[in-house]
Amino acid sequence: MTEKKTIGLVFIQGYADWEFGFLSGSAVEYFNARVVALAPEKKSVRSIGGLVLAPDRGVSSAENADLDAVAIIGSQTWFSATPPDIAPLLLAVHARGGTVGGICAGTLALARAGLFSGRDHTSNGAGWIQGKIGDYDGSDHYRDVPFAVSDSQIISASGTAPGTFAAAFLETLFPTKADDIGQMRRLFSREYGSA
Repeated sequence: MTEKKTIGLVFIQGYADWEFGFLSGSAVEYFNARVVALAPEKKSVRSIGGLVLAPDRGVSSAENADLDAVAIIGSQTWFSATPPDIAPLLLAVHARGGTVGGICAGTLALARAGLFSGRDHTSNGAGWIQGKIGDYDGSDHYRDVPFAVSDSQIISASGTAPGTFAAAFLETLFPTKADDIGQMRRLFSREYGSA
């Protein structure tokens, strides 16, 4: 039997309600993963829609040494004057071969940590990351596409791509489950084929 994977989802104040459901639900239901909610100082946070989330853990790398993967959920707080510094956590997960992903403004945390250096990535549009945090390592590898981008265990997506973000993230974490994830991709895409 395959070892159970543990995925940490990082939430901060004003997190986007729609950006993580495909990932967390699919990971648990179809891939028997364990998902844990992380937030700075292990304090409750409120979503854009007003829902309150009580996290399981804080965001230090020490208390998250068991994570196989971490995904950063978007929030306008990521481009505030004082966003949380989660670079140590992201770098620790990546250094041990784990998957690191960011969706929407969560991509800013990956850019600040230097994880886009030499890697293809995307976010909320060409020039969006620079417009929020200035120049960053890897900006020349930005791809202006409407779907998630995966490169060397680093997954990125715009806030309008939670389906492909979940699929790309899970493909990286569960490479032997490509057929199952392909079925997920087809299921998610059906809505857009009929629009």
